[in-house]
Amino acid sequence: MTSADFLALLPLLVTALSSLIVLLITAFRRNHLLVAVVTSLGLMGALMTLPVASQVAPRHVTPLLLVDAYAIFYSGLLLAAGLAVTGLSYGYLEKRAGQHEEFYVLLLLATLGAITLAAATHFASFFLGLELLSVSLYVLIAYVRTDKRPIEAGIKYMILSGASSSFLLFGMALVYFHVGTMEFARMAVALDDHVDVPYPFLVGLVLILTGVGFKLAVVPFHMWASDVYEGAPAPVTAFVATVSKGAVMALFVRYWLIVDGARYESLWLVLSLIAGGSMCVGNLLALWQENVKRILAYSSIAHLGYLFVAILASGTMVVEAVTFYLVAYFIATLGAFGIVTVLSRSDGDAAAMHDYRGLYWRRPGLGGVLTVMLLSLAGIPLTAGFMGKFYIITVGVQSALWVLLILLVLNSVIGLFYYLRIIVWMSTVPAEAQPRVIAIPVPDVSWTEHVVLAMLTILLVWLGLYPSPFIRMIQSLS
Repeated sequence: MTSADFLALLPLLVTALSSLIVLLITAFRRNHLLVAVVTSLGLMGALMTLPVASQVAPRHVTPLLLVDAYAIFYSGLLLAAGLAVTGLSYGYLEKRAGQHEEFYVLLLLATLGAITLAAATHFASFFLGLELLSVSLYVLIAYVRTDKRPIEAGIKYMILSGASSSFLLFGMALVYFHVGTMEFARMAVALDDHVDVPYPFLVGLVLILTGVGFKLAVVPFHMWASDVYEGAPAPVTAFVATVSKGAVMALFVRYWLIVDGARYESLWLVLSLIAGGSMCVGNLLALWQENVKRILAYSSIAHLGYLFVAILASGTMVVEAVTFYLVAYFIATLGAFGIVTVLSRSDGDAAAMHDYRGLYWRRPGLGGVLTVMLLSLAGIPLTAGFMGKFYIITVGVQSALWVLLILLVLNSVIGLFYYLRIIVWMSTVPAEAQPRVIAIPVPDVSWTEHVVLAMLTILLVWLGLYPSPFIRMIQSLS
């Protein structure tokens, strides 16, 4: 390996080294604050190496990884989200008895798997990164061992994730059988020699899509999402909803564009059905929920459906639209689950609707932050979510995806209802119950949680009001 290869891999190496350092510190001294600080410094160090890696980009490091502008940007996004989850996790775990240092080792390993996916251009690195991410999530989801719900959620995720990995491997085998290579770029070259649609290759792609669909929790592979979101600790739920899904989406977009999946009409139709089904099913099921974490789970299914509309479009703005929407989704989702984390107590997460009743009266700041995040998820103007949906509608109109665009608009209206429902719960307090509700104590907010929520709110408003600098940044990814 050359020195340039080493520089290109610095973000992955620093993240891996950070997990090792945290593990060694934990072996010699149990100190929650120290481990949380070292984890944060490790992730910040990995972020600081991204400009160094960009100096040698684009660069293939073996056939497995491609460090280019696309990989560097998504690595930065995933590392920043991991850093935010670390800040939220410290205050959350401080409320619970016991020692929690191993939590951060798993968090770093999961983040390492995620950024590996962002740079993967080979089935081997794809699978290794995905399994490193998934195996870490098995334990993180079931981390709170004193409650049966996290353990149940962890077991469900482990079993279904193992089944989806089987589909994924079988699909990879079929694709390899047909094209004779596991490199994305060489697959595209091999497929150019075929005039007819290669049937084994299409079957392999459908099986791969099944495995990826589970990780993204899109319809019809969505049934695990609500139970896992509800059972997992709130910071872990935020990680699953953002880092895990974002890493898989980054890899899927790269693979889809390299092999030009849109030229296969049957595959394009399957993806269209997934997009339409995810939008409709996600929003309609969210209407019936009384649990905030389950509402956000079904909401995330709908948002992945919106993203698939952009993927199905053609033109130079596809990557730009997907990236902007994914960033807006990351910020709003981390902020929403951040409020859930802050309001959670040692005896359980603040998941029920009544936990948010009168929040404007009890803690106006927290109520205001959650309101901004929900409005962004709903796509209200002056938020990043509105700009994200505007991008998707733009690329959809350019590609004449009229049916999917109509479904997107209608489902956005449905989504607005259940987001506003949470806001109404925060603002409405019956007159006879007002003194009692206002007197309900709110857990203290740690300084790390204050910093994370403040940064997320600033970013959300900034991208909604003045997105031009960020747009110029992501235009280079295309």
